[in-house]
Amino acid sequence: MARSTASRARWTLVVAGAALFMTALDQLVVGVALHSIRLDLGGSIEGLEWTVNAYTLAFAVLLITGAALGDRFGRKRMFIVGVGVFTAASALAALSPSTDALVAARALQGVGAAIVTPLTLTLISDAFPPERRAAALGIWGGITGLGVALGPFVGGAVVEGIAWQWIFWANVPIGLALIPLASRLLRESHGPDRELDLPGLALVSTGLLALTFGLIRGEALGWTSAAVVASLGAGAALLAAFVRWELRSPAPMLPMRFFRSRAFNASNGLSFAMFFGAFGAIFLMSQYFQTAQGFGPLEAGARTLPWTGMPMLFAPLAGVLATRFGTRPLMAVGLALQTIGLAWMAMVLDVSTPFVELIAPFAITGVGMAFVFSMAPEAVLASVRSEDAGKASGATNAIREVGAVMGVAVLASVFAANGGYESPQAFTDGLIAALPIAVVVLAAGTLLALLTPGRARTPAAAAAGCGTGIMRPGCPGRTMWRPR
Repeated sequence: MARSTASRARWTLVVAGAALFMTALDQLVVGVALHSIRLDLGGSIEGLEWTVNAYTLAFAVLLITGAALGDRFGRKRMFIVGVGVFTAASALAALSPSTDALVAARALQGVGAAIVTPLTLTLISDAFPPERRAAALGIWGGITGLGVALGPFVGGAVVEGIAWQWIFWANVPIGLALIPLASRLLRESHGPDRELDLPGLALVSTGLLALTFGLIRGEALGWTSAAVVASLGAGAALLAAFVRWELRSPAPMLPMRFFRSRAFNASNGLSFAMFFGAFGAIFLMSQYFQTAQGFGPLEAGARTLPWTGMPMLFAPLAGVLATRFGTRPLMAVGLALQTIGLAWMAMVLDVSTPFVELIAPFAITGVGMAFVFSMAPEAVLASVRSEDAGKASGATNAIREVGAVMGVAVLASVFAANGGYESPQAFTDGLIAALPIAVVVLAAGTLLALLTPGRARTPAAAAAGCGTGIMRPGCPGRTMWRPR
């Protein structure tokens, strides 16, 4: 029986990991293909940018909804539905005859990804015992990092070597293979609330939609324009109404008691800070190699690998280190490394900066990302009851994706105010002005990491599975902690 359970856990990691890789890859894979898409389908550059924004928007808005649907209708069942939606949307994107059709297909991809992503975390957490969960979630973080790492590189390689449609066609056979595997190998589970909180779903979805739309459009329309101010104001009001409803609802989709936990608040705050700084900086740095230094999309994507590739290599190690030292020091070190790395980049960047001078700050920043990618979900899940894992994972994924959207929007706005695309020097000036904003936000995240609960562990406690956020027999008192 134990062998069967271990085998099922491993297969859960394989199936959920493959689906997670597809959705993570598609967050960054399209950016380098915009020029080819414009030549093939026509349309303005602003319209083509929505092929990126439509995915991010739908993904960020519906993450909490995806987790809630899994709790209500079954996590395995909704995971299969999400993979099916993502696969069908990928085929529609590859077959798109116009930019508008492509944008619609990308939004549908975001819907599928929003269902799949939080459920991968819940399925893996449910499949592994507490003493092995940190290592499993370290692999989960490494898979996420791999998708992020390979996104620009794969996109550039496919565009230059085949055609932009194959960015999407590649998802179809993977999705078609995952559906029967998931049906056979995954274990069904539900959340504690069998009733769907429809008013809560409507309020949080429309609130995040309005907020995210305002953040994305702020750079183009102006942060003080009526449309942006109204969108941000409506988003804030709707989210406030959502909080009030959840406080009164008999079956809330996001229990407000989560926010009484110091671990939950600090872990989500530092995740927001990391995605704000990391994704905002990556967005501009990938363009730096093309606009300021004249490289093609494949070469530009390859030059980001010392940065974006580190999570793939170091996230599994982070899980092992967390088992020994706890999540707090790992996350604090990770955010500090990212702060140092981005500050280093800002100091050495110039139009003609040799790539060799960027390898060290890229690597430092990437290692820091690895420590936070995998440890923040573990800290969040340890701060809630096991039956609340679906809701907690949906919330933390939504918060960090909104952080990514805000990071790109704010850093792009600072960039536009201090530089532009007129010349390599203008682009570099804007980039150098924007990076310190990311540095400040990441430094704030470092302080938040220090507020998460720590734990001291002994070999006996480790053998008993102590220090996972769950009280277990045989754990010495000093090795146990309750998330606050």
